Amino acid sequence: MVDLYKAEYGFDDLLEIMALLRDPEKGCPWDVAQTHESIRRNLIEEAYEAADAIDRGSPSDLKEELGDLLLQVVFHAQMAREAGEFDIGGVCTEICRKLIRRHPHVFGSAGHLTDPKQTLDLWEAVKREEKGQQTYTDAMNGVAKALPALTYAEKIQSRAKRSGFDWPTADGAVNKIREETDELSEAIRTRAGVEEELGDLLFAAVNAARKLEIDPEEALFRASEKFKNRFAAMERMAGDKLSELDLDEMIALWDRAKAQTSR
Repeated sequence: MVDLYKAEYGFDDLLEIMALLRDPEKGCPWDVAQTHESIRRNLIEEAYEAADAIDRGSPSDLKEELGDLLLQVVFHAQMAREAGEFDIGGVCTEICRKLIRRHPHVFGSAGHLTDPKQTLDLWEAVKREEKGQQTYTDAMNGVAKALPALTYAEKIQSRAKRSGFDWPTADGAVNKIREETDELSEAIRTRAGVEEELGDLLFAAVNAARKLEIDPEEALFRASEKFKNRFAAMERMAGDKLSELDLDEMIALWDRAKAQTSR
């Protein structure tokens, strides 16, 4: 039985608590009813909340969010254990074996490395060998489709880069944005292939971000925050009359808010 009054709990306690919560007779009805699919989104959200705690520089929040993320791992492992598929021990074994395989410069005979890029290249080479990726397309197919679309695009482009199919500088990628913008305008005019051309434009923008060594997810997030702050300033200027203004009046306020928030 779980000790309810311990000063500190360990990993084994977490496993015991999770098993009890999933017990059909003694556990929690909500926890018992869950499946891998039903809590899939939770896993993603908890990872983002942990990333947010890192961005805010909050160790106490990071500790809590890492616990929430660990809960998701244990939750999935417990469900797999009940189904006779694997357990948390198998999860630990798998990751330990992977770390050993992909660090031959530490655990094997690859020789000591001091350059982080060399170690990353070695990791990727071992990974491709493990997964039987013999072509560049195989490597592209190995990118998880559940990733956010901007990150997915960046990883696909990075796989293509390995073949040498890449702009030598960021200028080529930026020029491609102009080309795709023109093609989108033409698609809008003819009302044909608008979604496809918009996708091409977004893909080109991600490519430019990659060439400039900018995280497209982070860049878009910051742009969204900037928009939010400027909109808030615009709304303050308008008081409770914002929705009564016409577009030209709103744009004039927006320009004032832009000048104000840019200072």
